[in-house]
Amino acid sequence: MSKTKAIAADAVEENGGLKARRFVAYLVLIILSFLCLIWFYILFINATRSNGELGRGFQAYPSTYAAKNFVGMLHSTQPILRGMMNSLLVAGLSAALCTYFSTMTAYAIHAYRFKGREAILTFILAIMMIPTQVSALGFVQLMTKMKLMNTYLPLIIPSIAAPATFFYMKQYMDSVLSISLVEAARIDGAGEFMIFNNIVLPLMKPAIAVQAIFTFVASWNNYFTPALILKDENMKTLPVLIAELRSADFLKFDMGIVYMTIAFSIFPVIIVYLILSKNILKGDPI
Repeated sequence: MSKTKAIAADAVEENGGLKARRFVAYLVLIILSFLCLIWFYILFINATRSNGELGRGFQAYPSTYAAKNFVGMLHSTQPILRGMMNSLLVAGLSAALCTYFSTMTAYAIHAYRFKGREAILTFILAIMMIPTQVSALGFVQLMTKMKLMNTYLPLIIPSIAAPATFFYMKQYMDSVLSISLVEAARIDGAGEFMIFNNIVLPLMKPAIAVQAIFTFVASWNNYFTPALILKDENMKTLPVLIAELRSADFLKFDMGIVYMTIAFSIFPVIIVYLILSKNILKGDPI
């Protein structure tokens, strides 16, 4: 009887410990969620306030200037809507090319055995150590000689060579793609491009969705390279235009419009995430 009581007491103690750990985990998640979301709340609240109200400090409730700030954003000195379309074009193409060709490169390293394979893999990973700023001057000089300044090609084509995306795809491919599956497809008469497009890509959909989101967001938020390459006002991307709004002279500066523009620029990223996020776990068709 005493043994039964001891077992019951241990079960109660274990259950209590499990509940305590679960409570701590939920508490930590709630705090982290709050810290992540509070800045979006502040942004959207400030987007509803006037420049004068913002100068008097932060208030936790929305104001009545949201519509006025939105109209002011549309009629500002900067072509905001055109900039959003430019950013969508650059970020969308960059995400598509980056994920497709990075997956293809990872497939080549994973599925083929050739001399120098390990050296190529090491070289690609070593490129990850080189910051963009180090090669910026040479990149601008090269684009000038190739007469590609003030075009979108320097913003899109280099995204094909993405070592970080390649590394992620390679690691994921090692866990989901069996070489025997590729060899079976070859025996059945499938060509290499058919194998890649019809077998490899469907297996890689969760990884492609993750990297497409990351690449899209990185390209969408990129200010450094577009600021160096794009000179025409109608070709500039949204981060460059937002920076120019903030650098306007005192008479034209309106912080409420700046906040509204930043809030407006977040929605395409949210939409892309909602579209692609369902593929991260399920692997449903994109």
